[in-house]
Parts: sequence; structure tokens; C-alpha cells
Amino acid sequence: MILLTTLNARYIHAAFGLRYLRANLGELREACEIVEFDIKQRPIEVAEQLLSRQPKIIGIGVYIWNARESMELVSLLKRIAPDVTLVLGGPEVSHECALQPIIATADYTVTGEGDLVFAELCREILAGRPPQEKIVRAPLPDPAALVLPYEEYQDEDIAHRVLYVEASRGCPFTCEFCLSSIEAPVRQFELAPFLASLEQLIERGVRQFKFVDRTFNLNLKFSSQILQFFLERYQPGMFIHFEMVPDRLPEGLRDLIIQFPAGALQFEVGIQTFNPEVAKLISRRQKYDRLEDNLRFLKESTGVHVHADLIFGLPGESIESFAVGFDRLVRIGPQEIQVGILKRLRGTPIVRHDAEWAMIYSEQPPYEILSTRLVDFATMQRVRRFARYWDLAANSGNFPKTVAALWGESDSPFWSFLAFSDWIYRQLQRTHSIPLKAMAKLLADYFLEDGRAEQSMVHDWLRADFASAGRNELPPWLRGSERVGPTRPLKTARPLPKRQSRHATAAAE
Repeated sequence: MILLTTLNARYIHAAFGLRYLRANLGELREACEIVEFDIKQRPIEVAEQLLSRQPKIIGIGVYIWNARESMELVSLLKRIAPDVTLVLGGPEVSHECALQPIIATADYTVTGEGDLVFAELCREILAGRPPQEKIVRAPLPDPAALVLPYEEYQDEDIAHRVLYVEASRGCPFTCEFCLSSIEAPVRQFELAPFLASLEQLIERGVRQFKFVDRTFNLNLKFSSQILQFFLERYQPGMFIHFEMVPDRLPEGLRDLIIQFPAGALQFEVGIQTFNPEVAKLISRRQKYDRLEDNLRFLKESTGVHVHADLIFGLPGESIESFAVGFDRLVRIGPQEIQVGILKRLRGTPIVRHDAEWAMIYSEQPPYEILSTRLVDFATMQRVRRFARYWDLAANSGNFPKTVAALWGESDSPFWSFLAFSDWIYRQLQRTHSIPLKAMAKLLADYFLEDGRAEQSMVHDWLRADFASAGRNELPPWLRGSERVGPTRPLKTARPLPKRQSRHATAAAE
């Protein structure tokens, strides 16, 4: 018996890599079972469930979000059942192997894309010919040689989980903070069998697809055929997520995108920085005028939900220059702006800046930046809280009118929201466990303190926000003579993801 397992960040995430491994096991596939857990489950209980199946080999996917828990799990398994062969894989253990205790504890580690190599390793182990070397380095597989994994999705996955798909692997860019920068070249899957697999998923009831391709819109002909495929098969409730190159959106793609109903497409747009000097330092190439034109087109002419990413803590970036970029992005108006804190992913060349820019990272996963030559630790903590509160108040889509009122027409969105963020932290001394109604009260109290706005105006904003989100139940302090209108659900067979639904409703008004 071969077990494939990992600790997902949340139950809703389906482990895509494990399904590739099982699909490519050949004659061993039927002797393999995928058993998934999440990081909230205790490693000792995970070990119990795994060992109850009496496996001979356990393959474990190790990622930045589960590295600590995976180390504990591997240690337990080797103590309890030393005869079971443990094979590690995943991005967290594919680089800097000599430095990692988890690799020393396990029996084998497959580095890189192990879709085919894992099967070969299992055959050798089960045949009594285990390799002498603990590190098995996988060459980049030809996508045409891989068995596609989509039949590995079970009915429970379709009903309850996010399903991942990919039409290509690799990235043509060299951004130094990203593992994809060392995964050249871009390799595309054969389109006909890939689309046939998607057709089968749609027939099984799948309506939401998340593409993990790093550069979906790199090849116009390729991406156009995929968009046309979904356009011809669109059904109410269909939702497709792509990650796109922000400065590449030619007319051919625009013509297709504009035909999709509002809320059907989500584009994740990795901008990371608007500072050209910082972009040059980290080997990131992008044309800002085209980028801004594309984002404005998506905002003004399509129903695409845009999730834009910025990274704080990059070498050469001060809080002042980050604020300029953040404000620029707010004025463009994507539905979500994700403020990420720089992480030092194993194997990435970002470390070449450590000395010059005094880059200090946490030694514990997820290896976030703690301070730089331009950003001290206290400031980094302020922006870390800013990111969390922004996600709760702005990205959630719960308070579009009220949050926008924090800065109005002339003030800086970044500095205005940072002041609000600092104020929240003084009140609560925490960044989590803040429910919707508590955030609404915090917004109201902030505006009313020192007379930043009239109470009637603030309450009107909040009542409008509750109404646009389709919520009838107001907190007692917000109830007045005005009644919140009835819930107006999107007319879909299955609802869109909650955030996207709220943003779409607010935009329609």
C-alpha cells in the first residue's frame, strides 16, 4: 500500500500535486490512496490515521504553510513505524536540502517536479532495490508524457473543494522572490486532451476552476482557445480564476474577455511594486503604462473580478514609495488589493540582496521579512497589521462605501488606512477574531471619534454596505428609521465565491 498525503492550509484546498503523483503511478496506481488532512489537525492523530492503513510507503507533500507540522509528523512516523518508507516532495524540500532536519529524518526526498520520478522510486523500493542516495532529483518532465490527473478528483472534491487545473508550467520571467523564476522554460500541455478533461469535469458538475499557470495570457492563441472553450460552455455560476501577466492583454483577448458575464472571470494580477528601481533590483520586467491601461480596461469595460498583488519589504522599497504605488493602485480600482509581506522562499535568488539592503528574515516558516535597511521592524509590523485589516475591511467587499470614505477624494488611501489600522490595534491588540459586526462598529467609532464625520452620515454608509452585501440583520446600534433592503442574490445555479459576489453586487449598484 502506497499512501499520498499532505497537510492542506484548509480543507477546501485539494492537493493538486498528490493527484498528479497517483495518476502517473502506472501499475501501482490501484495500490495507492490519497489521504488529505489540514494543518489544524494534530500530527499525532494524522500519524494514527495513516498507520492504520498499514502502508509500506508514505509520500508527503511539504509546503511553506505546513513545514512545521510536517516535521512533527515525519518525526512521529519514523519513531512509531521505522520500517515504513517516507518520501518527501514539494517546493519546501526541493532546495537547500542539506540544511533541513526533515530531509535528514525522512528516507527519501524527491526534488522538483516528481510526477514520473516518484513512480520509479516506488518501484525500486517495493522490488527490494532501494536507492542508496536519499535525494532524488527529478528532471523537468515533458507535459506530453504525463497522465492528466483530473479523474483523481472525487465527487466529494467536486462538491466541497476548490479544483485546480493547469494548462502550462514554468514562467518566462526572472523575479527573484519567486520560485517560478527558476522553472524555465514555459511548457504547455497538449490542448486537445486538456480541454477534454475539463469537459469531463464540467459534465461531472464542476463550475469553479482555478488555473495555477503562472502566465496564463503569455501565448495569445493558446489562452484564446481556453477562453473560447469556457465561453461556449458557460453556465450560471461558472467561475474561472487565472493568473495573468499584467502588461499583456492584446485585442484578441480583450474581445473574448468582454463577452463573459460579470463575475465569471477572476484575474490575479501580480504587480508587486510600482517602483521601477525596485523592479529592476529584483529582475522584474513590466511596462507600467500598459499595465495601468489593462487594469482600467478590465475595471471599466468588463465584469472581471481583479485581484491585484503588491509586496511590501522588497529590497530598495521604503514605506513612502510603497504608499505611492498602493495609492496608484487604489485609484485604478481593482476589486481586491492583496498586500503581501516578502517571504524568502528556499532556492530563490532574492538572498543576493541580503547584505546591501540589510534583509533580515524570520528563520521560521513562512520566512517573512522582519526588517530591511529602509524599513525597521516596528514599521514592518505596522504594515503587517495593515495587510490583515485591509483584507477584513476592504478586500472582503463588506464595506465599500465606508472604507472609501476613510480617504475621500484628496487624501492618500495608504496613509489614511494605516492610521485606521494603527487605531484598531490600539483598541484590540490583535489582528484576528474580528467578526463582521465588530469591524462595522470599529469603523463607526473611528469616524465618530474626534468628529471625523457626522453620525448620521457614517450610519448611512454602513447601512448601505450591509444592504449591498445582501444582509438584512443590522447590529442594534445601527438600526434606525431606514430599513435595509431585501437580499438580492445573484441569479446563478450556484453562488459565486462570497467576496466576488459582494464586489459584483456593489459594482452593479
